[in-house]
Amino acid sequence: MFRKNGKKDPELFQNVSEGLRRLYRNKLFPLEDTYRFHDFHSPALEDADFDNKPMVLLVGQYSTGKTTFIRHLMEQDFPGMRIGPEPTTDSFIAVMHGDQEGVIPGNALVVDPKKPFRKLNAFGNAFLNRFMCAQMPNAVLESISIIDTPGILSGEKQRISRGYDFAAVLEWFAERVDRIILLFDAHKLDISDEFSEVIRALKNHEDKMRVVLNKADQISTQQLMRVYGALMWSLGKIINTPEVVRVYIGSFWAQPLLVPDNRKLFEAEEQDLFLDIQSLPRNAALRKLNDLIKRARLAKVQAYIISSLKKEMPSMFGKDTKKKELISNLGEIYSKIEKEHQISPGDFPNIQKMQDLLNVQDFTKFSPLKPKLLEAVDDMLANDIARLMALVRQEEASMPSQSVKGGAFEGAMTGPFGHGYGEGASEGIDELEWVVGRDKPSYDEIFYTLSPINGKVSGAAAKKEMVKSKLPNTVLGKIWKLADVDKDGYLDDEEFALANHLIKVKLEGHELPAKLPDHLVPPSKRGMEVDGE
Repeated sequence: MFRKNGKKDPELFQNVSEGLRRLYRNKLFPLEDTYRFHDFHSPALEDADFDNKPMVLLVGQYSTGKTTFIRHLMEQDFPGMRIGPEPTTDSFIAVMHGDQEGVIPGNALVVDPKKPFRKLNAFGNAFLNRFMCAQMPNAVLESISIIDTPGILSGEKQRISRGYDFAAVLEWFAERVDRIILLFDAHKLDISDEFSEVIRALKNHEDKMRVVLNKADQISTQQLMRVYGALMWSLGKIINTPEVVRVYIGSFWAQPLLVPDNRKLFEAEEQDLFLDIQSLPRNAALRKLNDLIKRARLAKVQAYIISSLKKEMPSMFGKDTKKKELISNLGEIYSKIEKEHQISPGDFPNIQKMQDLLNVQDFTKFSPLKPKLLEAVDDMLANDIARLMALVRQEEASMPSQSVKGGAFEGAMTGPFGHGYGEGASEGIDELEWVVGRDKPSYDEIFYTLSPINGKVSGAAAKKEMVKSKLPNTVLGKIWKLADVDKDGYLDDEEFALANHLIKVKLEGHELPAKLPDHLVPPSKRGMEVDGE
């Protein structure tokens, strides 16, 4: 459809997945296809890539607890699972939801149009014999899929015994997953050269990366501090980003802690990691949108590189000599494109990898620059993506709160073993007596030194006492709002005791509640309407 001014009408989309699929097929794929993007960077996207559930990729050296971590999340064994101190998982296992428990081998998996793995066919039989899908009915897998990977070996074993490009397969998965979890063993922290190489291969996906320092209950607090410091130092050298990657410390299996000193730390870290994983279904559409933008930017750079090389090639003689010269001067071509098209240096592919790939290409078959193809992608980035972003927000608002449920996620959320239960503002939640009443006599002593009138102290009088806590005014203001239950601008003895209790909660490092919990409402105020900010 065209308007009178000759411009195309904007694309209309029913939902985000359909919108992404159509934009890719109609606008981005033609550019990728013309400039051999799929030979150089990544295979074409399939319909299943836009519809599949969020995926979590686990990567680590052998015996860091990858398979045990998956079992801990699901609280159930999965088909094909093997656990041991030696390198046991020698396959890529996609753990996915299915009505029947069973295993689908790699060769059958890559011809299934409903699964997002068809393009893995390119890695050949050596890989497909080491790839399978474990299907099973499990509540956790209704929301996410998990990819277990072979333990990264050390030395020549890594390169020789695999028979396929391990780093390239990991890179393929990294492009399509929502979260990459790198597991390290706190008991034997050693980052081999091969593991460093793998982490560098994932370098464009730092935003998806999280680090788990597992088996942290096997060492003392002092040793743990040293191990954590060593890990951060090592990662800083491998992952070249100004931001520090998030590290979760804990013991991710359902066994008693060997050294229980850091139990509270491990609980808080597990809670944070679980919340991060639980947010994946909610953010899945946004992640796919973000990955499509990344892909489009790289496809544009690819078009400029290929068309520049085509332009420089002679029409008759000396083609091979010119090809060698162009490959060795690729850095200069990058600089020229960067200046001419105002492209950030970070958008260019790795120069060494690009040179290796160009060596086997026939430059005479490259396409010249086709402005219409680039205009279509620019239009997609400038207009269509903005409309899809609005649709993402609408979908998020209209859907019920999506999060991962079942397995270990259930045990960590509710009841007395939920994180923070009975601590801070939750202290006394299941007691019959008002918890503030325990310390009320000492608070009363202070209350009566403030010369209450008609059994109440004014805001000015309470402020003099409350500022002694040295908490910021913003925090004290919130405490005042929570403690002034009847909203009369004064505090009686119970409300004053409550204010002091909330100050104590904050000073002990806990968060204040957004609304006053029922168990903290003073006995004389129960049955009233209680507001909270």
